[in-house]
Amino acid sequence: MEKKKKAMKKTNKKVRLKGQLRMYMQWPVVMAVLLIAMNIWVYRIDRKAGILLLLFVGIYIVATGILYFYSKSLIVKDLVEFAAQYGVVQNTLLRELAVPYAILLEDGKIVWKNSQFDQVLGERALMDPYLSKHMPELNQSIFPKEEHDVVEMDVYYEDREYKAELRRVSVEGFNETEKLLELPAEKEYFVAVYLQDVTELNHYIKENEEQRLVAGLIYIDNYDEVITSVEEVRQSLLVALVDRKINQYIAKVDGIVKKIETDKYFIVIKRQYFKVLEEDKFSLLEDVKSINIGNSISTTLSIGLGLSPEGYSQSNNYARVAIDLALARGGDQAVIKDNRGITYFGGKREQTSKNTRVKARVKAEALREFITVKDTIFVMGHKFMDADSFGAAIGICRAAIALGKRGHIIINEVSASLRPLYNLYIEASSYPDDLFLTSAQAIDMADENSLVIVVDTNRPKMTECEELLHIAKTIVVLDHHRQSSDNIDSALLSYIEPYASSACEMVAEVLQYIVDDVKIPSMEASSMYAGIMIDTNNFVSRTGVRTFEAAAFLRRSGADITQVRKMFRDDIEAYRAKAAIISSAEVYQDKFAIARGENLHIESPTIVGAQAANELLDISQIKASFVLTEYNGRIYISARSIDEVNVQIIMEKLGGGGHMNASGAQFDHTDMRRAMASLKFVLDDMLKKGDI
Repeated sequence: MEKKKKAMKKTNKKVRLKGQLRMYMQWPVVMAVLLIAMNIWVYRIDRKAGILLLLFVGIYIVATGILYFYSKSLIVKDLVEFAAQYGVVQNTLLRELAVPYAILLEDGKIVWKNSQFDQVLGERALMDPYLSKHMPELNQSIFPKEEHDVVEMDVYYEDREYKAELRRVSVEGFNETEKLLELPAEKEYFVAVYLQDVTELNHYIKENEEQRLVAGLIYIDNYDEVITSVEEVRQSLLVALVDRKINQYIAKVDGIVKKIETDKYFIVIKRQYFKVLEEDKFSLLEDVKSINIGNSISTTLSIGLGLSPEGYSQSNNYARVAIDLALARGGDQAVIKDNRGITYFGGKREQTSKNTRVKARVKAEALREFITVKDTIFVMGHKFMDADSFGAAIGICRAAIALGKRGHIIINEVSASLRPLYNLYIEASSYPDDLFLTSAQAIDMADENSLVIVVDTNRPKMTECEELLHIAKTIVVLDHHRQSSDNIDSALLSYIEPYASSACEMVAEVLQYIVDDVKIPSMEASSMYAGIMIDTNNFVSRTGVRTFEAAAFLRRSGADITQVRKMFRDDIEAYRAKAAIISSAEVYQDKFAIARGENLHIESPTIVGAQAANELLDISQIKASFVLTEYNGRIYISARSIDEVNVQIIMEKLGGGGHMNASGAQFDHTDMRRAMASLKFVLDDMLKKGDI
């Protein structure tokens, strides 16, 4: 016992205080020095007073010295006891912490966890100590790699949602102090993980989002045509039936309908019912078509819904963009626009062509204003320009000449089918040498004051020279294809009519209004006539009254039908290639003809593929045809249908687009089996969902 006391005293002598406590304990020494200095000063002034003060200073120094050396051991003892108690309290608090907390080894094995973590894992924690066995998301691959890294992620466990946070905690020197557990020298660290139960929070956030109101618009596409197709006494009944269908449909999802015009409705629904409408595939579109009280034309609707997290005004703006896109795509469909993109529903039928030319006249007058104020005019179509794109470009150049301007057509590659028509202009001395330009030449000539007119496409990536769209400030688009989400949104004038048979038909109408008594040379009239003929498959597909009126106008202007037929005849190799494609055709799902063209060894396999797709439609029971051809390191799909299948929405699933009865897409590879599998997968998926 005596030896133990001596050892304790010896240990206490070795103990030294540090930090703020040491400075606090040294303050009596500092005060003693100050008192001695003051004592000397007082002694010089008054000797008796100095001696008296010296007595008190001595007593102070002796007393503080005794207290310092006596209390030092007591302070150290109290500090040790406090540290021990603090460690116990700290461990208790950590174990009883309301937040689930655990410490893992670098391989994900749990070495310690508090009671809350035990409650989360339950009895399963005793069966397997590895966290990834219970929560697969929290595996070794996502552990933080550096000391200050923090990994946050959402995990799900037994119908609960947790926000997990993982931190890397370095324990360098752990092996020197800890005898029970040894870590590899290069892995002296733990991974601390804590979970935050956000199930209820996410539930309330979701509930709040679903309660938000969303704006929408419903337009009757063909109001004037439908009204005039019934007797006058039944017109009010027809409108009432349409109103009733719309009100009943929106009332099912607890929405509000407000009629703002005779053919326009404003609707408000809760966000939670978006899924209901999507699963229903907007059956209102088909319900309205079923209304028949003697009208010869079915009523069709366009629906635009906007969804924005930023506020109600932005949702309303999205709804207007959506309804405009639905109308531009031909109507009879629903379009949902949100901050993630655009979703389409419906659009399975062709829009009814309108006999009025008011829109064509208005667009022609606007185009005339643009042409007259610009000196440099560029006209371009889509890549691998076809007869329709070429003829439309020629027609626009004729409009520019009629207004005293010159136009330049951008064309980089001339296909074999287009070369006979192209050579006519190259060989004609009446046309300037710079009528046709390459993209590089056009970029050198272009500036901000140039006018760029795009024909037969409305997608920037499909144009012959996309860079021109960024250089010029004035852009005009004339197209007959349905709009997609990546259309040219910087156009100052956009004339898109999905019901038109071809771009040449639209340009032929514009020419009649842009200049009075316009004179079109026979060769140019033949070019535009050829464009209409090719896009309508010799006037048997997508033709309307205005198609034949445009053809008649071009015929009166001198279009040579015999010359057009001769120019577009196939050579023997192309004819054999087309026969080879047709012979490879297979009937898929009893309604689709799928053929492929490989190693054709002809100049324009895509043109032959399109011709083969048209001929495959002549097979009985075939609703749509698809021809895949390999060309220039890519695989091109030509899709055709008559009236039962909208091939445009099929091609949009593959990144393409086009018209309801004639569309296409591209694959950026030459693996024909992979391309065929992708096409069949899309067809199967759309058939399963009822989209076809």
